[in-house]
Amino acid sequence: MKTDTKPVNPWVVLYTLSIGLFVTGVSSTSVNTAIPAMSSGLSATLDQVLWIVNIYSLALAVLIITAGRLGDLYGPRRLFIIGLFVFAGASLFCGLAQTPTQLILGRLLQGIGGALLSPQSLSMISKVFPPERRGAATGIWGGIAGGAVALGPSLGGVIVSAWGWRWNFLVNVPICLVAAVLAIVLIPELGGGKRHKLDWLGSGLITGGLFLCIFGLIEGPSHKWGTAIGPYSIPMFLVAGIVLIGLFVVVERDRQGREPLLPFAVLKDRNFRLMLMVIVSLTGAVGSMLLLMSVYLQSAVGMSPLGAGVVMAIAPTVSIAIAPVAGRFTDRVGGRNILIVGLLLFVLGLLYTVAVAAVDSTWLDLLPGLVLVGVAMGVTFAPPLTIAMYNVDPKIAGAAAGALNTIRSFGVAISSAAVGALMQGQLAASLRRTIVPQLEGLPEETKAPLLTGSATSSRGA
Repeated sequence: MKTDTKPVNPWVVLYTLSIGLFVTGVSSTSVNTAIPAMSSGLSATLDQVLWIVNIYSLALAVLIITAGRLGDLYGPRRLFIIGLFVFAGASLFCGLAQTPTQLILGRLLQGIGGALLSPQSLSMISKVFPPERRGAATGIWGGIAGGAVALGPSLGGVIVSAWGWRWNFLVNVPICLVAAVLAIVLIPELGGGKRHKLDWLGSGLITGGLFLCIFGLIEGPSHKWGTAIGPYSIPMFLVAGIVLIGLFVVVERDRQGREPLLPFAVLKDRNFRLMLMVIVSLTGAVGSMLLLMSVYLQSAVGMSPLGAGVVMAIAPTVSIAIAPVAGRFTDRVGGRNILIVGLLLFVLGLLYTVAVAAVDSTWLDLLPGLVLVGVAMGVTFAPPLTIAMYNVDPKIAGAAAGALNTIRSFGVAISSAAVGALMQGQLAASLRRTIVPQLEGLPEETKAPLLTGSATSSRGA
């Protein structure tokens, strides 16, 4: 294929893009295993630790639609390279941080860099690969995207154990710089480069709306869906976010003929709309499974964080191996059939894992279920993306990719909030069952504060 008179090897483009995609995906979850070391090394409070973890995903989710549209307007290659340099600089800043506030700022900058480069990769794949080969390419992309997020805790545990928490960030710097050089040398311009105007009003509305909604979903469980900051409650943040998103839709409807931030043409395609729902369901299910599995392996089975991370890496490792094969089959037999098979495998894997999970279980008991889930992940990552992007005009591929990535982030946020709320409720009930019998006979003025504290301190627990 030729683009701007320069020959393009689409597979070279894909593997170059995959480096940046893998680094940003791993960074979204690898920090979780470094929490104890970071907290001790920087004397961070619990609230500061939570912001260190969440600010990256928050920035990534709220900016990704705008970043995708910027790629359409000014060229996805240019935005991808800028994103790599921003991410490398932010990772260096994180690795050298001396205070929790500095680390939070560095994670925010990491999220900005990730948002700049993430949608460009899927956009460029849709431009350099012909439709009949796009399934295999998207399969690799999906496998790396999902596998990197799931592998993050395992890789983070290895790095922290071997070199310390700072290298969890510093290791990104040379990798991002190598990817940037490869992108400059090997990837030509793939559109953009003309003078355009960004929809600043739409960008502000969608950024503010997504920020408030995702902030509410992330912080909701820890604040028991009540007061969060001063007089402002979680429901107030969520309602305000929904209102801003509604205003964004109204504004964008009137701008469809004048370079809108989100071209509604991508939403008119029935397949695109259906795949958005599939993607948010899949990401939510995978996110919930990984979170619950981590807690189960460490709390019930008694494994170390590193050991639990290694076991949890089984499914994503299998998915990365399976995804390219599933992608090629998607090109041959159609994404719909492959997707149905993958969803059935996913259900079977989850049912098996739930059936064998017990306090006396070992990781070997869970192995067949994890392998089955890994195969299902590899099979289901490619078809929704391929089907969603198949009819999208290359001129608005960045906006479409931004919408898909935002939906993926929403799926993770929603699942985390739901599982977090469930776990907090179960913890409070368990504490009450354990403590109440021990308090029998104590005066009410002594018993009441203890019961109240036990029911409301799940965040600290």
